[in-house]
Amino acid sequence: MNRSGSGDFASASVPRHLARGAVGFGLVAAAFALLPAVGPGSLLLAPLALIAFRGCPTCWMVGLVQTVSRGRLKRSCEDGVCRLTTGP
Repeated sequence: MNRSGSGDFASASVPRHLARGAVGFGLVAAAFALLPAVGPGSLLLAPLALIAFRGCPTCWMVGLVQTVSRGRLKRSCEDGVCRLTTGP
């Protein structure tokens, strides 16, 4: 679950989510690419990537799937049985 406890990692739109991913992966790449030039200080970029990912790269991937499927899939639970159906 994410920080709010809702288990929802989705963004408002797919382009916004992809932009967050580009920033996050860019920061991780920069942290390691700058290591020989800047030294261990470049690793300070890695925590900023975690902010962009809203946790970790896996959290970002889960959010991408949630963002893409939002409005297309609907979960309903009745009598202890949950079903996944297509949305309206």
